[in-house]
Amino acid sequence: MIEDLQERKAQARRVVRQLKKDYAGAECALNYETPFQLLIATILSAQCTDVRVNIVTKELFAKYPDADSMSRAPVKTLENLVKTTGFFRNKAKNIHAASRALADEFDGEVPKDLATLVALPGVGRKTANVVLGTAYGIPSGIVVDTHVGRLTKRLGLTDKGDAVQIERELMEVVPKKEWIDFSHRLIHHGRAVCAARKPKCEGCHFLKFCPQIGVV
Repeated sequence: MIEDLQERKAQARRVVRQLKKDYAGAECALNYETPFQLLIATILSAQCTDVRVNIVTKELFAKYPDADSMSRAPVKTLENLVKTTGFFRNKAKNIHAASRALADEFDGEVPKDLATLVALPGVGRKTANVVLGTAYGIPSGIVVDTHVGRLTKRLGLTDKGDAVQIERELMEVVPKKEWIDFSHRLIHHGRAVCAARKPKCEGCHFLKFCPQIGVV
């Protein structure tokens, strides 16, 4: 990691500028029509690809498009619908319980504050940040998934392994107005260029300032 805080902030600015150039139109890869649907899709995305989640939610949301309908669905039915996302019993239990909480306590609407969101079943900080940032445009934090964690280490912005600690360090150096787009764009770069194995460093626009930490 780049040790000096000011140099790390300068590095973050370089990263943000290049991301804007390369991935200006990057958006969340999950398909959704409402904040509720984004919340459910994000819960299902844990340890699962966005492509698979989008296949699953197409049928799931056709049958249960909102908190009220999903809260009344049998958990066993939800298990069958989300089975291919992995950890399906736990995910079905969580999306059912979260839907019931939203229907009972919030008239089916997804709250717009972090503390209330993370109190919902199956909702951690990452999921809450995704929903607040993507659905509501509220920069509550920086979404740290496997791509963001891997790339920010390679770029020298963090040396932490825990997502919460990574987020804390990134929030210190990335301007708040960039938090939402920063994650979307970095995820796109991770998928397109900076893969976990065999990153395409040759020809990468970040190479001129990337220390390539951990790249072999």
